[in-house]
Amino acid sequence: MKVLLTKDVPKVGKKGDILEAKEGYARNFLIPNGLAVEATQNALNQVEAQKKALERKKEKEKEAAQALAAKLKAFTITLRHKAGDEGKLFGSITSAEIADALKAKGFDIDKKQIVLDDHIRLVGHHDVSIKLHPEVTALLPVEVMKQ
Repeated sequence: MKVLLTKDVPKVGKKGDILEAKEGYARNFLIPNGLAVEATQNALNQVEAQKKALERKKEKEKEAAQALAAKLKAFTITLRHKAGDEGKLFGSITSAEIADALKAKGFDIDKKQIVLDDHIRLVGHHDVSIKLHPEVTALLPVEVMKQ
């Protein structure tokens, strides 16, 4: 019996997969538990329409992330901190501080999206990576100045 999975089933398949299952397994377990439906043409068309809608949504999100990346690239953040004579900061600049500065300028970016290899501990120019989308990463120039 051909069934269309409506949810991920461990060791069987993922949502949207069409598979050949034994009739007893399909009728007694998969279908009653809402894990699958019988693979009719109507069900297949419905799944195909959902996949297309999901692809369009992902494409729109990617385009929005690319537009935001272009804005961030042209934008520079300036942070002022107490520093010693050699340009070493007392403390460090974290991703949370960069996120707060971006929010003050009108950008809605979470601190978890900001990728720092290590905290910024020196005065000067630094490029910070921001992961806006799984396929889109922006570089944000950050200027750290002595207070």
